[in-house]
Amino acid sequence: TKAQGLMSGFTRGFVFLLALLPAVTVHAEVPAPVAARLAGAGLPEDSLGFVVLRADTGRPVLAHRPAAAMQPASTLKVLTALVALDRLGPAWQGRTELVTAAPVEDGVLQGDLVLRGGADPDVGWPEFRRMLLAARNQGIREVAGDFVLDLGLFTPARLDEGVPAFDETPEFRYNLIPDALMLGSYLFGLELASDGTRVSAAIATPLEGVRLESALVLSDRQCADWEDGWKLPAVERRGGEIVIRLSGDFPKDCTASTRLNLLDRVEYADRLFRALWKELGGTFRGTTRASFAPGGRVIAQHRSRLLGEMVRDVNKRSDNPVTRMLYLVLGTTDLLPPGGTTPERAERLVRDWLKEKGIDDAGLVLDNGSGLSRRERIRPETLAAVLREARASPWFPEFQAALPIAGIDGGVRKRLDRSPAAKRSRLKTGTLRDTSALAGYVVDAAGETLVFVAMINHPKATGSVARPILDALVDHVARMKPAR
Repeated sequence: TKAQGLMSGFTRGFVFLLALLPAVTVHAEVPAPVAARLAGAGLPEDSLGFVVLRADTGRPVLAHRPAAAMQPASTLKVLTALVALDRLGPAWQGRTELVTAAPVEDGVLQGDLVLRGGADPDVGWPEFRRMLLAARNQGIREVAGDFVLDLGLFTPARLDEGVPAFDETPEFRYNLIPDALMLGSYLFGLELASDGTRVSAAIATPLEGVRLESALVLSDRQCADWEDGWKLPAVERRGGEIVIRLSGDFPKDCTASTRLNLLDRVEYADRLFRALWKELGGTFRGTTRASFAPGGRVIAQHRSRLLGEMVRDVNKRSDNPVTRMLYLVLGTTDLLPPGGTTPERAERLVRDWLKEKGIDDAGLVLDNGSGLSRRERIRPETLAAVLREARASPWFPEFQAALPIAGIDGGVRKRLDRSPAAKRSRLKTGTLRDTSALAGYVVDAAGETLVFVAMINHPKATGSVARPILDALVDHVARMKPAR
């Protein structure tokens, strides 16, 4: 109602004025144990920005450079997750459809078979095989046309083209730039095993005409550190065959599984389709291509998990491709007027959401919504306002359950285990080169829930250096007994 809107505006203004009043017990200085750790690490105090608010009233408790626009790393995911829950709803699902506009005559599909992407991050090769099995069960044994990948949900359809790798490991999943299909995330599974004499390697994904050549040598490093001896595999094309050459070292008496992004996604889909279709007894002599293919009847469909479950991947697992896909989905809704690319529309929707909630977006820079970016920026006080707004959402149970629990799971499973914050605080981590951050909820010594956001930006802010500093701040807050 209008009265409620006026009261909401009054409350926000009142909280803002409280932040300015010297009589309120808001400490602008850095707590002594945190300052000592900063100094010990050679980090200046202005590399740190944080804000702590009472979750119920919004009253500031602690703050230091809360209005500085800082690089948030993956703590930005809490914003994307909350906006997605609010705008899409917790029951939203992505979908993948196998469709065709062609008739079937004597078991032959007289045209193209289309795989249409609908922002479904859960469609791996076993799910795709079941879809193809449904096609075979409907009497299709041969595809006379092409196998078409419809990526048209996003504009542009291929956001990965022409974009340099984020860092030196483009082959690993966290660096994957999503499209609307994400068939198996375009990754092939690799199984590695060794004893005291040799290393064995095998491809776990059925891909026609793809094989391995391994030059991996044994090492004495710990099995948990096997990636330290890993080198980017070489991909060679020999006639119609793709050869993936592995090099580097691998620990003795070790097993490891990983998934790699080494093949062009159209080529990956082609070789996956050919392998599975042949295994199911189907025939295909056409080509595989990406093209917008409107219309057609649905032969088979796969739906993703509910969004309320998917946000656990966003925040507990800090899944970059899933978060980036959900951010792009925001740009496909009809909540915005026509026009613009999908990323532009997604940013517009997020800013509109902030405006609707009365949250200032000054200093906010959005790129892909996941924090895996050197460009993205947000003020600690802005992210704190988002976390406080979350508590008023009808979807707060889903949102809160997706946040990692200190000392239990997610990025904080091995942190704060000796602090009173353990098992009582829910905190999303963020780590990039030069950046470390935490954002979520901390319970203080009086049992009050506090909104907590802290970020360190500095060339020396590696994970091993910055995390103990942030943990010291969380521990300090968890031991506080704020004055009423």
